[in-house]
Amino acid sequence: MKSKKRIVFCIISILILSALMLTSCSSNEPKNEVDNAGNAEKTKLKIVLDWTPNTNHTGLYVAQSKGYFAEQGLEAEILQPPEGGAETLVGGGGAEFGISFQDTLAPNNASENPIPVTTVASLIQHNTSGIISLKDKGIDSPAKMSGHTYATWDMPIEQAIIKKIVEDDGGNFEDIEMVPSTVTDVITALQTDIDTVWIFYAWDGIATKVKGLDTNYLNFADYGKELDYYSPVLIVNDEFAKNNPETVKKALAAIKKGYEFAIENPGEAAQILLDAAPELDSEIVNESQKWLADQYVADAEKWGYIDQARWDAFYGWLYENKLVENEIPEGTGFTNEYLPE
Repeated sequence: MKSKKRIVFCIISILILSALMLTSCSSNEPKNEVDNAGNAEKTKLKIVLDWTPNTNHTGLYVAQSKGYFAEQGLEAEILQPPEGGAETLVGGGGAEFGISFQDTLAPNNASENPIPVTTVASLIQHNTSGIISLKDKGIDSPAKMSGHTYATWDMPIEQAIIKKIVEDDGGNFEDIEMVPSTVTDVITALQTDIDTVWIFYAWDGIATKVKGLDTNYLNFADYGKELDYYSPVLIVNDEFAKNNPETVKKALAAIKKGYEFAIENPGEAAQILLDAAPELDSEIVNESQKWLADQYVADAEKWGYIDQARWDAFYGWLYENKLVENEIPEGTGFTNEYLPE
């Protein structure tokens, strides 16, 4: 669903550049304009994605296409991410909202000088990432990754998660052959010299199914509460939210309505995404949309809700394993206060 290497790697640059990213207050205020007749036009907002358009983002495109933003007096522009990532652009005031991930945000939330962004909603309620392999490799449990190749981004959090699930299952992490690789085509990679790949099931898992591959899938969230972190999430620029709380609430109301439409109408929602990004494989989009219909809210009390116990469990585990420099105080980095009822 995203190039994790690219996004996690950019955290280093985000932290270095954070002091340079603060802009004038004017960039954090809604851009209200007046037409020639003197009528107030809609408040303009920018939402920057984490990667290319996919079914994680469907609710945004539905809200745009169906006029849900307009109903709230808003006009939303959906942007592709810059090289530095969504976090940098949002933190610097170049966009009001963006898509990120709890693990990607961890170093920032542990920093003594974090860039000014806060998570305000979960787009998918549970972590649906994990390890996929061809069924004939026999890797039906984490321990069996030992003795096989794994496409790694060489990132500490990534490898620590792999080590945890393998060793908790009785396997030897050191026996995994780490192959530095940024896999952009999982189907091709699995049919070469790569035995296991970290994927997001709603996209690459569905893609392997659509293309007829028999696979085994190890879902991280099944191997510990601390691995059921939030991925992906919606972030907001802190200064913008402080100055415009009602606008943030209106934006979330529109986005919530978009995701609820996608839950009830996956076929129509898939077509809206395809209209916005016609380069996508229509069969994968439609099957992914059906699968995600049960995942956007899942067992939560409402769309977007973040359970603090789960949020804190992941960050606590990172600190215990020395994967972040400083302990992240409980409840840091997110809020549910802008979510509609």
